[in-house]
Amino acid sequence: MTNQASEFIWYELMTSDVDAARRFYEPVIGWTVGNQPDYAEIQAMDGDHVGGMLQLTDEMTSGGARPAWVAYISVEDVDASVASIEAAGGRCHMPPRDMEGVGRFAMVADPQGAPFYVMKPAPPADRPDAQSNAFARYEPMQGHCAWNELSTSDPEAARQFYNRQFGWVKDGEMDMGPMGKYEFLQFPGERPYPIGAVMEKMPHMPVSAWTFYFRVANIDEGAAAIAANGGAIILDPVEIPGGDYSLVATDPQGAVFGLVGPRQ
Repeated sequence: MTNQASEFIWYELMTSDVDAARRFYEPVIGWTVGNQPDYAEIQAMDGDHVGGMLQLTDEMTSGGARPAWVAYISVEDVDASVASIEAAGGRCHMPPRDMEGVGRFAMVADPQGAPFYVMKPAPPADRPDAQSNAFARYEPMQGHCAWNELSTSDPEAARQFYNRQFGWVKDGEMDMGPMGKYEFLQFPGERPYPIGAVMEKMPHMPVSAWTFYFRVANIDEGAAAIAANGGAIILDPVEIPGGDYSLVATDPQGAVFGLVGPRQ
């Protein structure tokens, strides 16, 4: 793929029940999810593949894995990236490995414990210049990720970690009172764009983690679909800069995710 290094390129739901997750997310976000039992790819309304759903095995759950969304970040050299992350105080949960036709990847965590993948993707043989648009970098795209939000036990240390590893820079902040600062992250370069934000994790959160917000056509319809299909809303829709609304919810298996979209 021709994405630049340090970009979000894929979103993966680790779940205890892929079939149940498919039945939940299709009406909530409008995705089409494959019917593979172990790894089902997620297709947005425009036909782009934006992620996948991974069936957690007994071995994974016995090792502590729980339903959650995890992102993949593109790097030039997976092994070097893992070494750098570990040297900076992060951890490697799954050592680098190759998957034929997919690429080389590893699962890691930042020093505060938030997990993510680093990946050197292999471009499709018939589309060597293909790009991932799983994260909508420059314009709103329904069904794609619209915002990446890190809730962490140490926002300053986390921001410095991601700056050193991926070059992301701070681009302003918003005062949230007792909740601290909401610090915006930007991908630098010739065409800079907002990535998301870093904030202090809420007391009810057991660990530091990323939350990914997926765009829907109507935030209220999305909220209604969550309730109708067995999910639970953690934070009701609130207006955000730019006029859209966002919410945070859990799916029936317990994975946390967000939605963003207009109120019509």
